[in-house]
Amino acid sequence: MSRYSPKFKRAAYDAALSSSAPVVREDAPEWEITLWPNRSLGRTGFRVTMAIAAFGFAVPVLPFVWAGGFWVLLPFVALALAALAFAFRANNRHGELREHVSLWKDLIAVERHEVNGEIKRWSCNPYWMRSKLLESGGPVDNYLTLIGSDREIELGAFLSPEERLSLHADIQAAIKRLGQHFAS
Repeated sequence: MSRYSPKFKRAAYDAALSSSAPVVREDAPEWEITLWPNRSLGRTGFRVTMAIAAFGFAVPVLPFVWAGGFWVLLPFVALALAALAFAFRANNRHGELREHVSLWKDLIAVERHEVNGEIKRWSCNPYWMRSKLLESGGPVDNYLTLIGSDREIELGAFLSPEERLSLHADIQAAIKRLGQHFAS
């Protein structure tokens, strides 16, 4: 069994990111980034999509208004529209996930804001931190993990493979700019 099975990934991730106290510092980070899943359908797009779907469902049902079958079909149309709205809202809710990475000369901190409101945190000294990019063989292509403080966390699993590759390069460049040793 692969070390990167979904069961291992979730257990390792939950163990690595704990609900420890947030990093509070007086100085601003040298580099920081906030990551979130792409959601191309905003509020206006949701309303327009639901209006188009309602119109699309209504067109074939309208002839039955005069035939008397309208009331039989209405609950099914309403159920289909409600299911579509629920699916869009559930998908949008998953877009509230955030990962914030902050880098100082002596600390790298990751704060993950889960959809359910839980906040998970991880931090270590960037001198001892190692990033690992598995181009294939991981749960996703270009699987990015950060290793430090005897823990390994995934970073940006919701990003596209190209975005994870770019994020890996950005983290490496930021650490090199700080003059820190970076092990790949």
